[in-house]
Amino acid sequence: MSTQNHPYTYRPMTAADVPAAHALSVKLKWPHRLEDWAMLQRVAEGFVVEDAGQLIGTAFTCPQGAYATIGLVIVSDDYQGKGIGRRLMEQALQACGSATAVLNATLAGVPLYASQGFIEFGRINQHQGQVQAVTPPALAAGESCRNATADDWPRLLELAKAGSGLDRTRVFDELHDAIERTVILERDGQPCAFAMLRPFGRGRAISPIVAQNPKQARQLIAELLAELPGAFVRLDIQADSGLGEWLSAAGLPQVDSVAQMARGTPPQATGGVQQFALVTQAIG
Repeated sequence: MSTQNHPYTYRPMTAADVPAAHALSVKLKWPHRLEDWAMLQRVAEGFVVEDAGQLIGTAFTCPQGAYATIGLVIVSDDYQGKGIGRRLMEQALQACGSATAVLNATLAGVPLYASQGFIEFGRINQHQGQVQAVTPPALAAGESCRNATADDWPRLLELAKAGSGLDRTRVFDELHDAIERTVILERDGQPCAFAMLRPFGRGRAISPIVAQNPKQARQLIAELLAELPGAFVRLDIQADSGLGEWLSAAGLPQVDSVAQMARGTPPQATGGVQQFALVTQAIG
């Protein structure tokens, strides 16, 4: 399908487009690996725009129950200011159907999304760097940590849904084989919090993290970081999570911030847990 008044071609993304999409993000100095793009292409509905067969822009819509997250809206630097990003957003929004659209916007992009009906409801701070020595804090009475097993997967999915307010079923199915380690925190023998470690971008990401409180989140992060001295690790955390200064002291300073925006009522955490770190900025 081509737009009027210019030759650009807009169409659905396929797996064959992933290498070109990845190359586009590399030119823009985005950290995503080819595997990160491939994962999103599998779980989301993607769109691309081409100029004479050259891929110059992308966008994704990832349905997650009553919500749909929009991400990786990219336009080549050579094609900025031509309305391409807006057109890609229109396609992404159409793909949301009746679901409420949610996205994480660069601060420079907030005005564009506000003009399309999005309202800011929070901030996400990106922390990353090389891990320094970390000692896990003492556990609260009745709490213990352990590695997850296959039998824990249904409970992890339940916690992930409650903490994010999103239906994580499809996303978690895709994450399953990519996870290097999942740490569970139990209270009185019942799993109530978890954190996952997996390859992402320039190194590894701890994502997502779901917990009842910041102390539990710090405990889970510390358990994972303790085995990664000197490794490059990234977390995308809620700005009001209470983790920022602690992460900076662990060698993971804040390097960026994005705005959480929704076109309607934003997702709400339930069940006494909350999501302290995103899966990715594109997926939420």
